[in-house]
Amino acid sequence: MKTGVGILVLAACFVLSPMAAWANWKAVEKVETYSITGKSGPELYASIGERGPKASVGRAIAHTNFKLTWIRDYQPQGDGCTLVTARPKLTITYMLPKPSQKLPAPIKRNWDTFIAGVEAHEIVHGDQIKDMVKAIEATSVGLSVPNDPNCTKVREELQQRLGKLSMEQRQRSRDFDRVELSNGGNIHQLILNLVNGG
Repeated sequence: MKTGVGILVLAACFVLSPMAAWANWKAVEKVETYSITGKSGPELYASIGERGPKASVGRAIAHTNFKLTWIRDYQPQGDGCTLVTARPKLTITYMLPKPSQKLPAPIKRNWDTFIAGVEAHEIVHGDQIKDMVKAIEATSVGLSVPNDPNCTKVREELQQRLGKLSMEQRQRSRDFDRVELSNGGNIHQLILNLVNGG
């Protein structure tokens, strides 16, 4: 029996039908915050621009990171090798802004609407990541390569498949952000309501 542990750490700025194999794992999801200041919508949004997580251009309002590790059981079978089990351990971390001081009542109502919408947006990214992990599991378990007594070719074949699935997840994330952040999109509307609401 040959067991390997793989690690994949990626970030996403901004279903598959359930199978019995997926019942053995569950993603750990946690929320972390960064502190912002201000007592009005424009001040809060300006502070996000100064303190938000770094993005490809400037800073983001929020961010979804994940860490994915695998325990894989490769077993030589005849002259080939089969990946008989692949168990993921997935941790998703949502980074969100949090005001450092108590907000006036009308501003707090605007803020609560804003942050609920932002968190919902990031949870979609989290769901996309979970979908990717399920797809990786589905393509991994049972993968077999002939003429591979040392279980090296099967690992290479798996890496090629994982690269494709990772690129698909990143594209889904970018496409989702493009819609949400466009003029009139959900995040755009949340920003306008926060800033113009006071």
